[in-house]
Amino acid sequence: MNVILGILFHSLGGGASGSWYMPYNWVKKWRWEIYWITGGIFSWLIMPFLAVVLTIPDWQGILHATSSSVIRNTYIMGLLWGIGGLTYGLAIRYLGMSLGNSVLLGITSVVGSLGLPVLRNIPGVAEIIPDGIAFSELFGSTGGRIVILGILILLAGIILSGRAGIQKDKDLGNVKEGVNSEFSLSKGLMIAIVSGVLSAFFSFGIDAGKEMSVVARSLAVEQSYPFLTQEGGSFKYLFENNIIFFVILWGGLTTNFIWTTALILRNKTGSDFTDKKTPLLRNYLFCALAGTTWFLQFFFYGMGETKIGNGASSWTLHMATIILTANMWGFYRKEWKGVSKKTYNTILIGIGAILLSVIVIGIAKWLYPELNALG
Repeated sequence: MNVILGILFHSLGGGASGSWYMPYNWVKKWRWEIYWITGGIFSWLIMPFLAVVLTIPDWQGILHATSSSVIRNTYIMGLLWGIGGLTYGLAIRYLGMSLGNSVLLGITSVVGSLGLPVLRNIPGVAEIIPDGIAFSELFGSTGGRIVILGILILLAGIILSGRAGIQKDKDLGNVKEGVNSEFSLSKGLMIAIVSGVLSAFFSFGIDAGKEMSVVARSLAVEQSYPFLTQEGGSFKYLFENNIIFFVILWGGLTTNFIWTTALILRNKTGSDFTDKKTPLLRNYLFCALAGTTWFLQFFFYGMGETKIGNGASSWTLHMATIILTANMWGFYRKEWKGVSKKTYNTILIGIGAILLSVIVIGIAKWLYPELNALG
């Protein structure tokens, strides 16, 4: 039963992650910084607060009891991730949901898989990051070599997706209209690389704040909360990760609030919030829907992780569902309309390579559970 629920939760989380940006496409006559921070208030403030209050009654006590260094490090990871989230929106704006998500998720996967292992090989850095497998140790085991193979396939998928973007730019020439009216390959790819690298800091934040979820689980056991499961002598609380998300997203909110406020002041666009010439109710509702859907990706991921662990199956299901959903929306929006057959085939092969790499890495971690210590 846990496996079925785990697959269901991760599929819902991946679907939400691949879909959350869509409602922004239906916001009318608002500038980017306005709808971004309006949706963000729901993503990074309202929904995480509701989730932690409703699922972890003593969340304030946990924060008080947690060492300041754990909260600080988790918050800093959130600040850095916030830059990745901020630039994600810009990358999707310039590249579209299909190409943008393929490149972004590919880079995030590379950094998320190898970021901590590489840092563990750097003297002086290894001591201040979570324990786990170092990059040099990957070459000494079969599982490690399969992971490296998966990373190479992933890199091939990213390159092919980028190549499809170059071909699309040539195919469209100066005729960029409809969903491709803002398409800008060079600007979008540059932002996507920054976003892809920094987005991986959400995963590092979860590692940094793990102590808080352990305390939440202990309280759940002591006070016999519902939604507790026991497997192999250890307990899992379905919502134990919500306390970590709450702290990480405070960091993300800080970064995005500072940047969008600066843009609003510079562009003098604050009047958009109350401009009756725009469909205010419709815009606020779609921003709320986008922000809420965004948060649900992590809400469901956290629930799935308690059912089937934070290893191969969780990550594979999550990433694969995101890639499939985001590209489904991209094709639905006809982002590849007007390109040559060669370009169309190139992006399909690129997407296929990225999906294959996720599966290869997932199989490696499934066959060799010790690889989950990659981080």
